[in-house]
Amino acid sequence: MITFKRDKKEEEDGGGNPFQNLEKTTVLQEARTFNNTPVNPRKCAHILTKILYLLNQGEQLGTTEATEAFFAMTKLFQSRDVILRRLVYLGIKELSSLAEDVIIVTSSLTKDMTGKEDLYRAAAIRALCTITDSSMLAAIERYMKQAIIDRSPAVSSAALVSSLHLTSVSSDVARRWANEAQEALNCDNVMVQYHALGVLYQARKADKHAVIKLVAKLMRTSPKSPYAACMLIRMAYKLLDEVDEGEELIGFIESCLRHKSEMVVYEAAHALVNLGRSGAREIGPAISVLQLFCGSPKPALRFAAVRTLNKVAMSHPAAVTACNLDLENLITDSNRSIATLAITTLLKTGAESSVDRLMKQIATFVSEISDEFKVVVVQAIRALCQKFPRKHAVLMNFLSAMLRDEGGLEYKAAIADTIIAVMEGNAEAKEAGLAHLCEFIEDCEHISLAVRILHLLGQEGPTSKQPSRYIRFIYNRVILESASVRAAAVTALARFAAACPPLLPNVLVLLSRCQLDSDDEVRDRAAYYCTILQQQNDPTILPLIQPPLLSIPTLERALKNYIQTPMEDSFDISQIPPAQTIEEPAQVEVHTTIKQPRLTREESFMEKLSQIPHLAMIIQDTSLLKSSPVFELTESETEYNVKCIKHTFPEYLILQFDCVNTLSDQLLEDVVVAVEPPESYSIVCVVPCPRLSYNEPGTTYTVLKYPEDIQASVVTIPTTLRFMARDCDPTTGIPDAEQGYHDEYMLEDLEVTVADQIRGVSNRGIDFNTVWDTFAAKGYAKLEETFALGASVTSLEGAIQSLTGFLGLEAVERSNKVQSGAAAHILLLSGVFRGGKEILARARLALSGTQVTMQLSVLCQDREVADLIVSSVG
Repeated sequence: MITFKRDKKEEEDGGGNPFQNLEKTTVLQEARTFNNTPVNPRKCAHILTKILYLLNQGEQLGTTEATEAFFAMTKLFQSRDVILRRLVYLGIKELSSLAEDVIIVTSSLTKDMTGKEDLYRAAAIRALCTITDSSMLAAIERYMKQAIIDRSPAVSSAALVSSLHLTSVSSDVARRWANEAQEALNCDNVMVQYHALGVLYQARKADKHAVIKLVAKLMRTSPKSPYAACMLIRMAYKLLDEVDEGEELIGFIESCLRHKSEMVVYEAAHALVNLGRSGAREIGPAISVLQLFCGSPKPALRFAAVRTLNKVAMSHPAAVTACNLDLENLITDSNRSIATLAITTLLKTGAESSVDRLMKQIATFVSEISDEFKVVVVQAIRALCQKFPRKHAVLMNFLSAMLRDEGGLEYKAAIADTIIAVMEGNAEAKEAGLAHLCEFIEDCEHISLAVRILHLLGQEGPTSKQPSRYIRFIYNRVILESASVRAAAVTALARFAAACPPLLPNVLVLLSRCQLDSDDEVRDRAAYYCTILQQQNDPTILPLIQPPLLSIPTLERALKNYIQTPMEDSFDISQIPPAQTIEEPAQVEVHTTIKQPRLTREESFMEKLSQIPHLAMIIQDTSLLKSSPVFELTESETEYNVKCIKHTFPEYLILQFDCVNTLSDQLLEDVVVAVEPPESYSIVCVVPCPRLSYNEPGTTYTVLKYPEDIQASVVTIPTTLRFMARDCDPTTGIPDAEQGYHDEYMLEDLEVTVADQIRGVSNRGIDFNTVWDTFAAKGYAKLEETFALGASVTSLEGAIQSLTGFLGLEAVERSNKVQSGAAAHILLLSGVFRGGKEILARARLALSGTQVTMQLSVLCQDREVADLIVSSVG
């Protein structure tokens, strides 16, 4: 015991890596010792170990350095020391790819692999095959065949594995040595059997019938080696994807569930649950085996079982439900990986009635795992919230408790994202979610997360039942936090003041104090918001507090055009479309480059239209309201393909016709799409496509002016493709004759709808009812009508989708979400008609059987627009 303590003390005093401070130059100089005679085995083994250590640590040796070290190392063959000789074999394998003329040691390695010393033979075979190229293969083939069937299992395995590596040198090595591998397959050693089967599969894998024959033969004899049995199961599993009928193969895999080796049993169960053709009934026996493994005393088996069950729960959760009791026992497993997998599996398979009990079990465990595992648990809870929306209170309480625990930014952000997602998907969870987030920012250490939550409070708080309860939490951030958080808090306060008039006097007092802040950004924001709020006590000033995200390129273009005018009228910002949020994959931040803003669909179309001289003159003083989806005017298989996109401006409708000529023996010139609008419309100009070659897209434009009568703007317009056709050589595309002939092709009728003239506005950032009352007080026209929707609409969700698509209005305050099982719903809609005329609509939907009735109320500053919307629905 005294000796043990002294050794331990010495280990603590002088512990560490003895090779930690090695220098390549010094070690290579020491390698010259290899040339000494006689060889000092112990010293040379130590130096050779240093070289191997440097190579495995990623140290790069030059070709000259590696060659010198390699040839010095070959001098060590004169020593008979076993340890040194085996280190030499390792050195040959490591330096063979770096040094030159390594073939010189072939004779020494061949002598060792055919010698009587078994300790050398297996390692010599591995080293020899490392330096062998295609020119040397024939010279060693006889020795390798003998080694494959050698009586020593180590030698046989080394030869079989090396033959697999040699397939990179010559692809037919395994096929040429297949007879010897077949003989080695009958060996009693488990590793030799396994490696021999690998060689046989490599030899036959290109021939499916040969593989089927091999698998069929081995299924009857059943290899003794568990490793070979696992490989055979994998071969059978792969064949099942390639053959239509595989009952015999499935039967074999199922029979392996009763194998005496746990390794084979798991491999069979894993194969069965991953078969694409398996249903819940077919994977039942495999689930039962995995359930037994969940109670195994071996951690590896428990981990394998619960990991596989976790994957199965994604496709067959009902089949895994039988294992829930066993999985619950694993929640307290000492191995945290097993416990985390058990939790996430239970969250996927648990019933709604078991959520409360499950959360109590998890609560005692979560604090003991790392942040990485906690994020996995949070993601599983997020899926559970979507599955059981009525359990949001229990789940959000659990998430709020996790927020109070210690953790990094990624972990806390995952919880906040989950709470926000639950609020967006379930209106009933909004109040509880905001309360939990308010408590969290009291102690939040992460600036970016605090700013995000304050932004959310500014958006959602004013529309809650008691907006005033959030003021204290927000103002605390002004007092206690950093400058960026204080600035976000000031903006959130201003939104409450603008959206909730009763809170305005108190918030103004708080904002006036913020004007004394030490940070200029906070002071400027407070001064700006105070000025606006004091000028006009009207909820409609919220756009000034929370300006919408406008399309910057369109705004810039509109301002330039406005400056060029006499500027007698004020600038109309309502004509500027909102910027669309485009989600992009996360990218690595590069500080040396500036990321250009990505254009929205309307912005890109506006730039394209502005580059066409005839159109630029028409649209220079206006802005694009919206661009419609692509409308097909022809079938896809016809000789001419024509698609239309409608671009809506306040006074003009630009029809963009994208054309493709699919006839290789025709060249089309002066291509136009002739439209025949009713008398209320007038054609302003037509921009033809001068040339339309085979399979090359071309575009022609037609500009229409909207009628003064808004009711007459919804029409159906006949269209015809007209062009000058010239026959041409299909291979060169050169016309055969100078003169062509006029021709035309009938197209589908084009509809101009209400939705083409309305741009939806989804984020007003203010309570819908407040804006409705404000517009009504201003004398906006209000129309109301009751409808029974058609037989094609049989649900509330279908009614919402149909109405928003038909009118082009956007749902606000997440009113497009319908609670499960609800028989009635209120849909709130908002948008802008061309010319900047604001629209609000409220649709009260009721479901009786499969019949949906709707009471639609429309509020608009232009009565004709309201009439158009109501009449078009009717």
